[in-house]
Amino acid sequence: MASDRIFGAVVTLVALAYVASAMQIQTSFMADPVGPRTFPILIGCVAALCGMIVAVKPDPDPEWPVLATFGSLALAVVVLVGYAYALKPLGFLIPTAITASILSYQIEPRAGRAVLAGVGLSIGLFLIFKFALGLGLVPFPKSLTG
Repeated sequence: MASDRIFGAVVTLVALAYVASAMQIQTSFMADPVGPRTFPILIGCVAALCGMIVAVKPDPDPEWPVLATFGSLALAVVVLVGYAYALKPLGFLIPTAITASILSYQIEPRAGRAVLAGVGLSIGLFLIFKFALGLGLVPFPKSLTG
């Protein structure tokens, strides 16, 4: 119970600091009616509310995950950081396929399905981001495409 209360208090404090920093966002005279502050403030308020709920009404007997779960989370973080660094030099499709395959394998350890999911997500996301949303993604490294 104490761990939930501490976590709730920390989340509330961080969320309030986030709201305070969002209030410092400068708006120009040509901004839309909602403005650039609204979304970050809304996210911070929801996070603060969730933190207060966890602090006030903690779980009576929280079950902490086994040590292997923390290893899986650490691997996922390393893979995602590597993904962020690999996007620019390798393009979108290759790093996305590799990252999605590794993360899919962590969810269900079947290599064939994980690779299919990674390749499918890579191609599907590329099509959505490039053509539906109009983002300027590079599919492959410049060295391959010339």
